[in-house]
Amino acid sequence: MRAADPAAARIGGLTPFSSCDWPGKLCAVVFLAGCPWRCDYCHNPHLLQRRNGETRWPDILRWLQSRVRLLDGVVFSGGEPLQEPALPALLEQTRALGFATGLHTGGAYPQRLRRVLSLLDWVGLDIKTDFGAYPALTHLSRSGEQAEAALHCLLQNNINFECRSSIHPHWHSEPQLAALARRLAALGVADYHWQRLRPPPSAAFPPAPAGWPAPKLVEEIAPLFQRFSYREH
Repeated sequence: MRAADPAAARIGGLTPFSSCDWPGKLCAVVFLAGCPWRCDYCHNPHLLQRRNGETRWPDILRWLQSRVRLLDGVVFSGGEPLQEPALPALLEQTRALGFATGLHTGGAYPQRLRRVLSLLDWVGLDIKTDFGAYPALTHLSRSGEQAEAALHCLLQNNINFECRSSIHPHWHSEPQLAALARRLAALGVADYHWQRLRPPPSAAFPPAPAGWPAPKLVEEIAPLFQRFSYREH
């Protein structure tokens, strides 16, 4: 099959410097446009469709050349970056400049994830909820199966990764959060984090109340993992 042209990649945007998108790394974040899921709380709805923003990959590549030795790595995010056919070429070109490469994914394309693992140094996998509850959140019937397969792909391969869940009482009761964490720990996840979901203005539910989730719950979950945190920002 003919390789996709990296110059034709659908670039949704660029964050030149970030210290929070790859823990412990100073990185640039390239946002790739397109996502098959339609989560009600999506913070990047402008990236759902596969269309270009104002930036093109050749421009980003030239800019990255000027950032060599100033940045630790480049994270490809989205949207769902695995939907981009040119992602392998983008990763190869980025690594050729000497950058480490990371990926943010919801796991919608586990087979594509497997094909690019050798080009990645780190993966951040979003675990949205219990796998059986995914369709109500993503509006796609097999999304939970896909996310679970992506997790198993990471667990079966020697790659540095973290799982994180954006949590809100509209979608997650505290018993559900505890059950999800225990299931991930039982599967072998070592690095897991909760992060507060802040609904966008278009969402039909309010922000989480103060004191949620209960500090006691966070304390109970933390020992299940080598690394665990609740990120409020």
